[in-house]
Amino acid sequence: MSTKNLKLAHILLVEDNEGDILLTLDAFEESKFQTQVSVARNGQEALDFLNKTGKFSDAQRPDLILLDINIPIFNGLEVLEEIKKDESLKKIPVIMLTTSSNQKDIELAYKSYCNSYVKKPLEMEDFMEAILKIEEFWLQLSVLSE
Repeated sequence: MSTKNLKLAHILLVEDNEGDILLTLDAFEESKFQTQVSVARNGQEALDFLNKTGKFSDAQRPDLILLDINIPIFNGLEVLEEIKKDESLKKIPVIMLTTSSNQKDIELAYKSYCNSYVKKPLEMEDFMEAILKIEEFWLQLSVLSE
Protein backbone atom coordinates (compact mmCIF):
# COMPACT_ATOMS: atom_id res chain seq x y z
CA MET A 1 0.00 0.00 0.00
CA SER A 2 1.50 3.33 -1.04
CA THR A 3 2.01 6.08 1.51
CA LYS A 4 2.78 8.81 -1.03
CA ASN A 5 -0.77 10.15 -1.14
CA LEU A 6 -1.27 10.22 2.62
CA LYS A 7 -1.83 13.66 4.07
CA LEU A 8 0.36 15.16 6.75
CA ALA A 9 -0.64 13.63 10.08
CA HIS A 10 -0.58 15.82 13.17
CA ILE A 11 0.40 13.89 16.28
CA LEU A 12 0.35 15.06 19.88
CA LEU A 13 2.89 13.30 22.08
CA VAL A 14 2.17 13.75 25.79
CA GLU A 15 5.35 12.68 27.57
CA ASP A 16 7.56 14.09 30.33
CA ASN A 17 10.61 11.85 29.94
CA GLU A 18 13.12 13.66 27.72
CA GLY A 19 14.74 10.41 26.55
CA ASP A 20 11.39 8.96 25.50
CA ILE A 21 10.50 12.21 23.74
CA LEU A 22 13.73 12.14 21.71
CA LEU A 23 13.34 8.45 20.90
CA THR A 24 9.74 8.96 19.74
CA LEU A 25 10.67 11.98 17.63
CA ASP A 26 13.52 9.97 16.06
CA ALA A 27 11.11 7.15 15.24
CA PHE A 28 8.73 9.55 13.52
CA GLU A 29 11.61 11.19 11.60
CA GLU A 30 12.62 7.80 10.22
CA SER A 31 9.04 7.03 9.29
CA LYS A 32 7.69 6.63 5.79
CA PHE A 33 4.72 8.76 6.84
CA GLN A 34 4.52 12.53 6.78
CA THR A 35 4.04 13.58 10.37
CA GLN A 36 4.21 16.72 12.43
CA VAL A 37 4.70 15.90 16.11
CA SER A 38 3.89 18.37 18.87
CA VAL A 39 4.99 17.64 22.43
CA ALA A 40 3.19 18.38 25.69
CA ARG A 41 5.29 17.61 28.76
CA ASN A 42 2.49 17.39 31.33
CA GLY A 43 -1.25 16.96 31.56
CA GLN A 44 -1.97 20.68 31.76
CA GLU A 45 0.04 21.39 28.60
CA ALA A 46 -1.84 18.59 26.83
CA LEU A 47 -5.22 20.07 27.76
CA ASP A 48 -4.06 23.59 26.85
CA PHE A 49 -2.86 22.29 23.47
CA LEU A 50 -6.12 20.49 22.77
CA ASN A 51 -8.23 23.46 23.89
CA LYS A 52 -5.97 25.95 22.07
CA THR A 53 -5.35 28.05 25.15
CA GLY A 54 -2.31 29.99 26.36
CA LYS A 55 0.82 29.45 24.30
CA PHE A 56 -1.07 26.87 22.22
CA SER A 57 -3.71 29.26 20.85
CA ASP A 58 -2.80 28.38 17.25
CA ALA A 59 -2.26 24.64 17.81
CA GLN A 60 -3.29 22.25 15.05
CA ARG A 61 -5.92 19.67 16.05
CA PRO A 62 -4.08 16.35 16.26
CA ASP A 63 -5.08 13.32 14.21
CA LEU A 64 -3.62 11.02 16.86
CA ILE A 65 -2.60 11.37 20.51
CA LEU A 66 0.15 9.31 22.16
CA LEU A 67 -0.39 9.66 25.90
CA ASP A 68 1.81 8.51 28.77
CA ILE A 69 0.07 7.68 32.05
CA ASN A 70 2.78 8.88 34.42
CA ILE A 71 2.94 12.60 33.66
CA PRO A 72 2.85 15.58 36.04
CA ILE A 73 0.01 17.94 36.97
CA PHE A 74 -2.81 15.82 35.49
CA ASN A 75 -1.90 12.19 34.90
CA GLY A 76 -2.58 10.50 31.57
CA LEU A 77 -5.80 8.88 32.76
CA GLU A 78 -7.16 12.26 33.87
CA VAL A 79 -6.22 13.79 30.52
CA LEU A 80 -7.86 10.86 28.71
CA GLU A 81 -11.10 11.38 30.65
CA GLU A 82 -11.13 15.08 29.73
CA ILE A 83 -10.54 14.28 26.05
CA LYS A 84 -13.27 11.67 25.86
CA LYS A 85 -15.92 13.81 27.54
CA ASP A 86 -15.28 16.76 25.20
CA GLU A 87 -17.54 16.56 22.14
CA SER A 88 -14.95 18.26 19.90
CA LEU A 89 -12.07 16.00 20.99
CA LYS A 90 -13.51 12.58 21.76
CA LYS A 91 -13.15 11.21 18.22
CA ILE A 92 -9.37 11.73 18.22
CA PRO A 93 -7.74 8.31 18.71
CA VAL A 94 -5.78 8.15 21.96
CA ILE A 95 -3.04 5.56 22.29
CA MET A 96 -1.75 5.06 25.81
CA LEU A 97 2.02 4.69 25.31
CA THR A 98 3.44 3.97 28.74
CA THR A 99 5.79 1.87 30.82
CA SER A 100 2.95 0.86 33.14
CA SER A 101 1.84 -2.75 32.93
CA ASN A 102 -0.35 -2.31 36.01
CA GLN A 103 -3.63 -4.11 35.29
CA LYS A 104 -5.58 -1.38 37.09
CA ASP A 105 -4.09 1.28 34.77
CA ILE A 106 -4.95 -0.83 31.73
CA GLU A 107 -8.53 -1.37 32.88
CA LEU A 108 -9.01 2.31 33.75
CA ALA A 109 -7.60 3.38 30.38
CA TYR A 110 -10.00 1.17 28.43
CA LYS A 111 -12.87 2.11 30.74
CA SER A 112 -12.10 5.73 29.82
CA TYR A 113 -12.23 4.84 26.11
CA CYS A 114 -8.60 4.83 25.08
CA ASN A 115 -8.27 3.37 21.60
CA SER A 116 -5.23 1.25 22.39
CA TYR A 117 -2.83 0.56 25.25
CA VAL A 118 0.80 0.00 24.27
CA LYS A 119 3.48 -0.84 26.82
CA LYS A 120 6.70 0.92 25.84
CA PRO A 121 9.31 -1.64 24.82
CA LEU A 122 12.57 -1.29 26.75
CA GLU A 123 14.91 -1.94 23.82
CA MET A 124 15.39 0.94 21.37
CA GLU A 125 14.90 -1.22 18.28
CA ASP A 126 11.67 -2.66 19.68
CA PHE A 127 10.46 0.83 20.59
CA MET A 128 11.10 2.08 17.04
CA GLU A 129 9.21 -0.94 15.67
CA ALA A 130 6.27 -0.25 18.01
CA ILE A 131 6.03 3.36 16.76
CA LEU A 132 6.11 2.13 13.15
CA LYS A 133 3.29 -0.32 13.84
CA ILE A 134 1.23 2.40 15.55
CA GLU A 135 1.75 4.62 12.50
CA GLU A 136 0.89 1.91 10.01
CA PHE A 137 -2.32 1.01 11.80
CA TRP A 138 -3.57 4.48 12.75
CA LEU A 139 -2.27 6.53 9.79
CA GLN A 140 -2.57 4.05 6.93
CA LEU A 141 -4.97 1.20 7.68
CA SER A 142 -7.55 2.98 9.85
CA VAL A 143 -9.94 5.57 8.49
CA LEU A 144 -9.99 8.45 10.97
CA SER A 145 -12.84 10.86 11.61
CA GLU A 146 -12.26 14.42 10.40
